[in-house]
This record gives sequence, structure tokens and C-alpha cells, in this order.
Amino acid sequence: MSGIRLYLRYFATALKTQLAYRASFVMLSVASLLSVFTEFLAMLAFFDRFGGLKGWNLHEVALFYGMCNLAFALCEMLMGGFDTFSRMVKGGDFDRVLLRPRSTVLQVLGADIQLRRIGRLTMGLAASMWAVSELRLAWGVGEILLFIGAVLGGSMLFGGVILIQATSCFWTIESLELFNMVTYGGVQTAQYPMDIYGKWLRRFFTGVIPLAALNYWPCSVLLNRNYVPPALGWLSPLVGPLFFLIGLAIWRFGVSKYRSTGS
Repeated sequence: MSGIRLYLRYFATALKTQLAYRASFVMLSVASLLSVFTEFLAMLAFFDRFGGLKGWNLHEVALFYGMCNLAFALCEMLMGGFDTFSRMVKGGDFDRVLLRPRSTVLQVLGADIQLRRIGRLTMGLAASMWAVSELRLAWGVGEILLFIGAVLGGSMLFGGVILIQATSCFWTIESLELFNMVTYGGVQTAQYPMDIYGKWLRRFFTGVIPLAALNYWPCSVLLNRNYVPPALGWLSPLVGPLFFLIGLAIWRFGVSKYRSTGS
């Protein structure tokens, strides 16, 4: 509980600091919104030209888009400290983290809370609500909870990838660009149904980095399609926390091997 209270103080400090320059905060948030809105416009243009995508219509794909951006926005907002962790290692700041009587994860999480990502979060929520409205989906409590669980689970899945990326800095100093292919490239991939891709890509984003659990599996239930067994769709939100725990274990191994920068 003391750790939670400390994190809430980190969050309150970040909010106060970033709102101290409100014009800057608003402009950064709007820029974040516009960057993902242009992707949505490209999606609209595609469907306006071709009408459908391998049996999927615009509003169904908009639900994929919305869920994916909601999950990644939450991850970006809360995992910023790990996303920029290479700076902490190069500057020797992680040595100070190790000297404090608090969890390294908690301290790095609180080091950079990026509240300007609210722009992507807003766009993801708007796209999801628009898709549900246009599709006239009659969701009950179970489906609503599945949607929320899938978004939170997807956020933790992305968080696990970023944890592993940050851990690589203990050996490489700079984070490997390979991981950006999985995070930012994964966002682009997960905005569309997984069955439109080639077999090797589907296998990678199912068996190695299980992005299919972010929205493809739960959307099979939410959209009343039978692409995967219903049980898999309902259990899909659990994949994210499990992957995050794997990332956390790898992080702890990396911390145990850290030998300081010598600066």
C-alpha cells in the first residue's frame, strides 16, 4: 500500500508539473491526437475506395483500431520511464535508483509519466464508441467487461515488451530498434484483423508476441464471429498480465547483472 501511495504522489507531481505550462500541454496533446487521427483518415480512405477488407467492414476494423490505440495510449502514458530508460543508464542515474529503499520498477515508472498521451487515448475511445454505435452491438455486462479487460490486458502486453526493451539497455546501453518494430510496428499491425496477414506474421504475433490477444481474439466474441473458440476470446485478457510478468522476471534478471556505468 505504501508503494501505491508513493506512485500516486509521482502521478500527482507529474500532473502538476505538466499542467504548469498548460498551452504546451494542450499543444502536445492535440499533436498526439492528430497523429493518430491521420491514421484513421487513411483507414477511411481505404474503405471508401475498396469497400471492405477480406470480409471485414469499416466499422468492425474501427473497433480494432480503437481498442489497439486505447491499450497503447495507457501503456505509453504509464510506461514512459521504461521507454526512455536508456537515458537513465547512460547518465548513471540508475545507480541512484538502486541506492533507494524502493522497488526499481516503481521508481522508473514514476520517472516519466507522459500525460500528453491523452490525445491517443481520446482518439481510441472515440473510434471504439463510434464503431459500437454504428454496428448496433447489443453488449451485456459480460461483453463490456471483456472489452475493458482486453484493453487493460493489451496495455500490459505492450508494457511487457517495453520492459524487455528497457532490460536490453543493461547490455547494449541503447535500446534495440528491434523492439520498436514490435511496439510501434505492433500497434500498426493490431489495428487490423490478424487474419489479413501472411501465415508467418500471424504466427509471430500469436506465439511469440501474442498481439492477437489484444483485440483479434476478444473481437471474435464482441463481433459475434467464430474465428477462434469463444473460450479463447473470453480468456484473452489474461494473456497481457502473464506476458507482463514474463517481462518483469526478465527485468529483475537484468537488474541483478547491472554493473554500473562507472561515471
